Amino acid sequence: MRVVIAEDSAILRDGLADHGHEVVAMAGDATALIAAVAEHRPDVAVVDIRMPPTFTDEGLLAALELRRGHPGTGVLVFSQWIETRYATELLAAGAAGVGYLLKDRVADVREFVEALARVAAGGTALDPEVVSQLMNAGRTGLDRLTPREREVLERMAQGLSNAAIAAALHVTERAVEKHIGNIFTKLDLPPSDTHHRRVLAVLRLRG
Repeated sequence: MRVVIAEDSAILRDGLADHGHEVVAMAGDATALIAAVAEHRPDVAVVDIRMPPTFTDEGLLAALELRRGHPGTGVLVFSQWIETRYATELLAAGAAGVGYLLKDRVADVREFVEALARVAAGGTALDPEVVSQLMNAGRTGLDRLTPREREVLERMAQGLSNAAIAAALHVTERAVEKHIGNIFTKLDLPPSDTHHRRVLAVLRLRG
């Protein structure tokens, strides 16, 4: 596994090497991170949220750019902080090849390396606390749904396709599509890959 790291942990770098993985570049800021990924084409990039120069959200913005510009590279956010708005954006194009772990909740390097390998292979690694906050963020949007939209969302949670929902509710498939669009808007789910927005909407319902 070839890795680019934009995170200042020497223990993490050494731990990856100890497990037989190659750290091809270390990046000190978001610009250097994006350049390193473009140059080395790693399997996965490890990104902290707060990076120079302002130490606010540079890392997450860089992660979003990597997802758009280098879809073949996994991205694992590794931080002390949870930024739900950007995390939702990060996942909006699909959860494959994405991770978000909290530094103080990773027990050891082996656990981290296993999660990183999963992301590099196209899987997902999300800390349960991140999932919980994503579910809570905008949960009040459920209150804005009409009874019909709530019915549609409940059937989405059952795994029904648009056609199956239309048959169950005795409406047209086009009407279902309109209701789903309204649901996404009211739950503040950004335009993106429709299938994954369905997952996020269902998570909020079940939360």
